[in-house]
Amino acid sequence: MQTVAVLLERPERISLSRLELLPPGEEDVVVDVAFSGISTGTEKLLFTGRMPAFPGMGYPLVPGYESVGRIAAAGPQAGRSVGEFVFVPGARCFAPRDGTPVHGLFGGAARRLVVPGRRTHPVPEHLADRAVLLALAATAWHAIADGPPPQLVVGHGVLGRLIARLLRATGQPAPVVWERNAARREGDTPYAVVDPDDDRRRDYRAVCDVSGDEKILDPLIARLAPRGEIVLAGFYAAPLSFAFPPAFMREARLRIAAEWQPADMAAVTALVAGGTLSLDGLITHHAAPDQAEGAYRTAFEDPACLKMVLDWRNAA
Repeated sequence: MQTVAVLLERPERISLSRLELLPPGEEDVVVDVAFSGISTGTEKLLFTGRMPAFPGMGYPLVPGYESVGRIAAAGPQAGRSVGEFVFVPGARCFAPRDGTPVHGLFGGAARRLVVPGRRTHPVPEHLADRAVLLALAATAWHAIADGPPPQLVVGHGVLGRLIARLLRATGQPAPVVWERNAARREGDTPYAVVDPDDDRRRDYRAVCDVSGDEKILDPLIARLAPRGEIVLAGFYAAPLSFAFPPAFMREARLRIAAEWQPADMAAVTALVAGGTLSLDGLITHHAAPDQAEGAYRTAFEDPACLKMVLDWRNAA
């Protein structure tokens, strides 16, 4: 069995390639992917070659961990049924090419995938391409669910917007959102989006950073209330550091939010299904897989692109 996949041959080099798939086992499903999203965080680091050492890291690789599609086949122990519309958080199903391993990091940007059924998540089919956003929504939920609701969110990309929407969806006060890019401050939002230089507040009890800026800690610590908390929910390519005396004086707390868990996906899927959380207005660009190279560059370089989605439905 074969698939067409986005292949990152090496940093800055993307192609659309036909790859052999590993045969499915009894616990696996075969998913025909309809849509996959492009991450401007971890996938950009893979594209530029700045990704730190990470399990499964290596080139060539198939990126992508925001895929949705329909189950075409299911093993007897997969726990899923043919015809289900599911979210797939990546896959490791690619056979070596010419004797060279093809890494699945994260392995979701392909027309067809083989993945254990337990790793798939049924999602409402009417969401269509918007279902790719559920990974970021679950990441946002994971960042804020176990601590005080953030009063300040740093970054007004899709993840920052979803955190702000989740706070409102759960009855929390609207946060302030910092964003230096003027284009991303535009639009009518039920919360304030400001340039950080225009914000004089210095008593934030809880801050959530999704910027990925490794130099962010000192500016944020300066804005904390005593015993305030900073949640690091971005992905940082370089070591983070901070001046100790200001953090000491505030007894600042740091928390890291890592990958979302199945319970996070279930929580946001329920909010979306119930109409409490909207995913509208977050996908700004679409492309066909044969336009992948340009699509990835647009996703990484154009600040007007919030989320780029590849449409696999007509891929050969």
